[in-house]
Amino acid sequence: MMHTPTKVLILLFCFFILQSCNTNWMKPKKVDTRENPINAQERARKNINEGRGATLGSLLGRGGKTNYEFSTSNPMWRASLEILDFIPLATVDYSGGMIITDWYATESSADSLKITVRFLANEIRSESLRIVVHKKTCSNNKCKISLLEKDKISLELHSSILRKAALIDTEKK
Repeated sequence: MMHTPTKVLILLFCFFILQSCNTNWMKPKKVDTRENPINAQERARKNINEGRGATLGSLLGRGGKTNYEFSTSNPMWRASLEILDFIPLATVDYSGGMIITDWYATESSADSLKITVRFLANEIRSESLRIVVHKKTCSNNKCKISLLEKDKISLELHSSILRKAALIDTEKK
């Protein structure tokens, strides 16, 4: 069993060791409130716009040395959003390379469709894009969901997105 003076000496020793490692950890950063918003939501929006935030890489000390390609400069992404603009979107994830629509049906139809667009590469090629269409058929409060593979809708969407992406790419140059 340790005596109280020994415990105090050990605590003081640990404190001085920690102090000698880095003296800046206790000093708060100076912030100019004229350049930074006071409201938390505005600060968060500003940080997102500037590309700052906590990521696994930044927490491990690798910093922000990542090269990002923004969605507005990707013709495949832009074309997909323009082609699917009539359907409500459920998930739009540029970094994950996926667009998922909500269930969509016309007023005269009992069937509804859900479309998933997956980007496999940034090049404008047929292999760079995968489109999955699900069909939901409901009758008597029972619904059945089925996968439509290589159907007319997915093939039409695929070719429309590729054509639109090629047009956007030529306009950009």
